[in-house]
Amino acid sequence: MKNVLIIGASSGIGNALAKQLVSSGVDVYGTFLKSNEVTIAGIKVFHPLQVLDETLAFDYLPDVLDGLVYCPGNVVLKPFARIKPVDFMTDYNLQVVGAIKVIQACLPRLKNSEQSSVLLFSTIAVQMGFNFHSLVSSSKGAIEGLVKALAAEFAPKIRVNGIAPSVTHTPLTKSLLKSPEKIEINAQRHPLKRIGIPEDIANLAAFLLSEKSSWITGQILHADGGLSTVKH
Repeated sequence: MKNVLIIGASSGIGNALAKQLVSSGVDVYGTFLKSNEVTIAGIKVFHPLQVLDETLAFDYLPDVLDGLVYCPGNVVLKPFARIKPVDFMTDYNLQVVGAIKVIQACLPRLKNSEQSSVLLFSTIAVQMGFNFHSLVSSSKGAIEGLVKALAAEFAPKIRVNGIAPSVTHTPLTKSLLKSPEKIEINAQRHPLKRIGIPEDIANLAAFLLSEKSSWITGQILHADGGLSTVKH
């Protein structure tokens, strides 16, 4: 039985992934930030965690960890001139430093697996270049560099990959998709003519955690309805 830790399993993509993995027989250890109002039937542990804390404790995890997924993020879209330098640091601490601290804390357990998989999240905006995305693109650009560097350093024992979605219907994007009109406008930008849902990304994440992707590492896979590559 595989053991997988999902940081941020209480909502959005992390929640969809946790449910999918549990249903397939994986032992899932999940964390949440604010409250444990969300329940996931069959999850092994659902534990509070603030990734911005100086030190992180994972004594509730087993000695062997086969998968680690870091889901915390933020989507703040503003003109560059209105973003203070401290805002960049705050976002970087959540999206990049948080991931680094979690990976370092879990590294001994990941090394105890025959082959483990680490999964981080980027955004299509790193590749495409969108207005008002300088904050999120800066942090996620660092994530993409981290994925490739760690994939090189940890091979062949630990695989490291990233997923770069386009806009997906999650709590993080509710301000972008707060009306049927906005949902339709965003859907029409994509060749597949719809907005992503958490299950779309969870399906790819589950694949990257599984042995079916055992020859894939150091990759940023785009799940974006074709927006990054298909002209229409």
